[in-house]
Amino acid sequence: MTTTTSATNNHHLSPAFPGRAPWGTANKLRAWQQAAMDRYIQTQPKDFLAVATPGAGKTTFALTLASWLLHHHVVQQVTVVAPTEHLKKQWSEAAARVGIKLDPEYSAGPLGRDYHGVAITYAGVGVRPMLHRNRIEQRKTLVILDEIHHAGDSKSWGEACLEAFEPATRRLALTGTPFRSDTNPIPFVTYEEGNDGIRRSSADYTYGYGNALADGVVRPVIFLSYSGNMRWRTKAGDEIAARLGEPMTKDAVSQAWRTALDPRGDWMPNVLRAADQRLTEVRKGIPDAGALVIASDQEQARAYAKLIREITGRGATLVLSDDSGASQRIDDFAASDDRWMVAVRMVSEGVDVPRLAVGVYATTISTPLFFAQAVGRFVRSRKRGETASVFVPTVPMLLTFANEMEVERDHVLDKPKKDGEEDPFAESEKELAEAEKQQDEDTGEQEQFSFEALESEAVFDRVLYDGAEFGMQAHAGSAEEQDYLGIPGLLEPDQVQMLLQKRQARQIAHSRKKPDAEADLLELPAERRPVVTHKEMLELRKQLNTLVGAYVHQSGKPHGVLHTELRRVCGGPPSAEATAGQLRERIKKVQEWATRMR
Repeated sequence: MTTTTSATNNHHLSPAFPGRAPWGTANKLRAWQQAAMDRYIQTQPKDFLAVATPGAGKTTFALTLASWLLHHHVVQQVTVVAPTEHLKKQWSEAAARVGIKLDPEYSAGPLGRDYHGVAITYAGVGVRPMLHRNRIEQRKTLVILDEIHHAGDSKSWGEACLEAFEPATRRLALTGTPFRSDTNPIPFVTYEEGNDGIRRSSADYTYGYGNALADGVVRPVIFLSYSGNMRWRTKAGDEIAARLGEPMTKDAVSQAWRTALDPRGDWMPNVLRAADQRLTEVRKGIPDAGALVIASDQEQARAYAKLIREITGRGATLVLSDDSGASQRIDDFAASDDRWMVAVRMVSEGVDVPRLAVGVYATTISTPLFFAQAVGRFVRSRKRGETASVFVPTVPMLLTFANEMEVERDHVLDKPKKDGEEDPFAESEKELAEAEKQQDEDTGEQEQFSFEALESEAVFDRVLYDGAEFGMQAHAGSAEEQDYLGIPGLLEPDQVQMLLQKRQARQIAHSRKKPDAEADLLELPAERRPVVTHKEMLELRKQLNTLVGAYVHQSGKPHGVLHTELRRVCGGPPSAEATAGQLRERIKKVQEWATRMR
C-alpha cells in the first residue's frame, strides 16, 4: 500500500506529473495531492472536505488516502458514493488499479470476501440507507463521497446520507464545485459564519482552477463565442426577431438561445462546422484529440449527431442515457481516436475522457455549477502546452461564467435579499434541478414553454481567454473567423494571449480597409463590448417606467398610451422584449418630451 512523505520532499516533481497516466494509476502524487495528504495525516480528522477543480486528480488523491488508511488499519473497508452508475463503475476500475477491490454491483447482504468495499450511488443510498448503515456499523469504514454537492440534491438524499454514514470511522468528501443554487445544507460539510452573518462551506483543502492552471495540471480554455440573428414565434403567436447576445429580457434571452440551438436552423450547423475545423487544427498538435457536444435532450442529440455526419462524413458516438451500454460507448470512445461524441447529461460531470479538447456547449442549462462541470470535461492536462477550446452561444450569463473560471466559490447557506434587489440565486434553482435530472424523461417542458424556432444564423462574435476578450464580429466561414479557428492547439498560455492580440489587430486593420458596404459586421473589439446583465436590463426598464410615470402627471395621458407612443416613435417591441439600446432611446425621448413641457 501507498505511504506518504513530506510534500517538501517532492518539490522537484512536475505538478502535472504523471503526464499520461491512466485514471487512478499514478504511483507518485502531484504537489497538491501530496500537500492534501500531509494535511490529512497531520490532523487525522473524522471528516475532510477536499475541493479541487475538475481534472486536477481528486480520484488519485482519494484512493491514495484510502490505501494509507487501510494499510495503517485505521479502517477495514471502503465505501465510495458516486452521482451516477457510470461513475460508480469508473471508481471501481480506478480502485482496482491501486489494489483496492470495490464491488460496483452490491445490492444487499454480506460483502464478498474478495472485496475491500463497495461503490454505490446517492440514489441507491436514498432508497436503502439502513442497509448501508448496518454494514458500516459492523466494520471500521472510510466513506468517500464523490461530488458531495449531490447529497444536497433533495432533502431525502441528505437525510439518507446522514442516516447511512453517521457511524463511519472516517468520511472524505470531494467536489470540484462546492456551490449550489439552493440552501440545502450538504451532509458532513462544515459551515462557518462570516462577518456578514452569512454561513459558507469551509473546505479542509482547496485547489482551484487558477492554481491548477499555474501548475500546469489543467489546460487553459479558449472560449469561442457565436452570436447571430434569431427569429421565433411565441406561444401567443407573435413573431420575435433578436440578435443573440443583445441585452433583452430573461424570457427573450432564453427563447433566442433555444432558437440558436435548434438543429433545423443555420446556427448549429455553422458552429459545428467551425468546431470541427478547430478540432482539425488541434489534432495537428494533439493527434488523438476528441470533441464533445453537450446537448439539451435526446432528440437534439440525435439531430446533432446527424449534422456531424453530414459535415464530416463520419459518424459520432452518441451517448443518450445512463445505462450500461452508454458507459461502454464512453469507454470505447475514450480508448479510440474517433473525432466526435454527442451526449445529453452523463458526460457533464466526473466522466473521464482525457483526450477531449474541443467542446460545444449546446444546452440551455445556465447554472454556474453545471457550466463548470461541463467545461471541466476539457481541461484535463496530459502534456505541457495543450489548450482546450469550448464553443458557446453569446449569452451574457455564459460569458460571465467563462470570464470567472478562476473564481473560487463556497456553498452559501444564507442568501440575503435586499429591498428592491433581484435575488441572484432564485432563478438558478429550477435550472439546477434541470441540470441534475435524467434528460430522457418527458418533462412536459415543451408544452409549458411552447414556441417555434423559425430562423437562425451564426456569426463569430469574440474569443474569451484568461479573463480577457478578443476579436470583432465576422461571418461564419470568413477569413477573419478562420484566423481564430486556426490558433495552434499546442501553445504556452502567454503565447495564446499574444497570438489573440495579433489576430485582433490584424482583423481591425483589414476591417478599416473594407468599403462601408462590406463592413456590415464591423463593431468594437470584444474587450470594449460590455456584457449587459439581466440586472442592468431591470434597471433600464425601471428607469423608463419611472420617467413614464412622472410624465403621466405632466401630460395627463395614461401609461399604456405613452408606452405605445414611444414604440411608434422609436420603433421596437414592447419594453419587456426591447434591447438595452431601444430602452435607452425611449428614456432619452421621454426626457425630451418632459423638457419641452416645462
